[in-house]
Amino acid sequence: MAVPAKDKKAAVKEFTFQWEGRDRTGKIVRGEMRAGGDAVVRASLRRQGINVLKIKKQSMSSGKKITEKDLAMFTRQMATMMKAGVPLLQAFDIVAKGHSNPSVTKLLTDIKTDVETGSSLAQAFRKHPLYFDQLYCNLVQAGEQAGILDALLDRLATYKEKILAIKGKIKSALFYPTAIVVAAVIIVSVIMIFVIPAFKDLFSGFGAALPAPTQLVINISDIFTSYWWAIFGGLGGGIFGFIEAKKRSKTLQARTDRVMLRLPIIGDIIRKATIARWTRTMSTMFAAGVPLVEALDSVGGAAGNVVYADATRKIQAEVSTGTSLTLAMQNSEVFPNMVLQMVSIGEESGALDSMLGKIADFFEQEVDDAVDAMTSLMEPLIMMILGPIIGGLIIAMYLPIFKMGAAVGG
Repeated sequence: MAVPAKDKKAAVKEFTFQWEGRDRTGKIVRGEMRAGGDAVVRASLRRQGINVLKIKKQSMSSGKKITEKDLAMFTRQMATMMKAGVPLLQAFDIVAKGHSNPSVTKLLTDIKTDVETGSSLAQAFRKHPLYFDQLYCNLVQAGEQAGILDALLDRLATYKEKILAIKGKIKSALFYPTAIVVAAVIIVSVIMIFVIPAFKDLFSGFGAALPAPTQLVINISDIFTSYWWAIFGGLGGGIFGFIEAKKRSKTLQARTDRVMLRLPIIGDIIRKATIARWTRTMSTMFAAGVPLVEALDSVGGAAGNVVYADATRKIQAEVSTGTSLTLAMQNSEVFPNMVLQMVSIGEESGALDSMLGKIADFFEQEVDDAVDAMTSLMEPLIMMILGPIIGGLIIAMYLPIFKMGAAVGG
């Protein structure tokens, strides 16, 4: 049975080849091409009148994972070059060749190839949903249709940079408490496994009963020394299992997100960051001319919190039936009064995108201030946590020595 030509083409694996040759004037020219083999590259270049001197298949084995920072940088570079009048395909070439990550180079080369063969830029992006979400593709499509792609890419680059900054602040906020816990676990483990056994050997020749706190610490140390592998293995396995279960279970994700919002100090920071992302996304979509109901499709996922994603779906359902955005947001019961009042003013004045942007700016600054304040409290907090733990262990170990000294002195 014959294989359809379309299936044959899909079955051909393409690679990136770097080539060097001479054009019709004898000038040395170089470039890159995606093809199924070097013979295809030679044939294609020959048809262009290029005498091939060298062809080398580019290795992608050293490519690193493509990060959100890579995509934000790519978007900013594309926006800058298009504003400067650089043609789209040439801009892709410049960004792809100048990037240090081969994985990004391959991604951009694939997108450029799709555009060259007749796809719109939005369609080419939609083929890579792992890197370009619905919001990104919708904004690019809106820019292409309105003929303002450079302006929309600039707005999109600013949006991604702001979102990256707020995510960085959240990571900073979560890093310090985690660091305190890890430091406490490491220090206590070292004392239990290495220091306490030395005291135990010293106390074995006393020939008297040890004080209760000292005996308790020694018993705990014996457990640590005998089963440290099970303790740390269980702890590590539990953390890994929780992370994997959270990825696979929407119920666990929802419970975790709700718990995080209720945590003291950190919960308030996460709530403010989520509102900042929500309003920033709404502002960007609305300013690009995306209809409100359609914009809410992208906003829920961009919020980064299941509680706000669920609330967004309810808001979308109400707005689609004619309810105002302000009333729908009020009914969701997840937005503070200040946000509702500013959204109401934005709806009445017809400047909703600008007002949402101002809300995002305000809450981003609030997150900055809260994280800075929490950072300044970390040192005394570390002392308050580690001090009693380490101090308690030391006192427990020296109690027999104090007791013996008192007996001798008596």
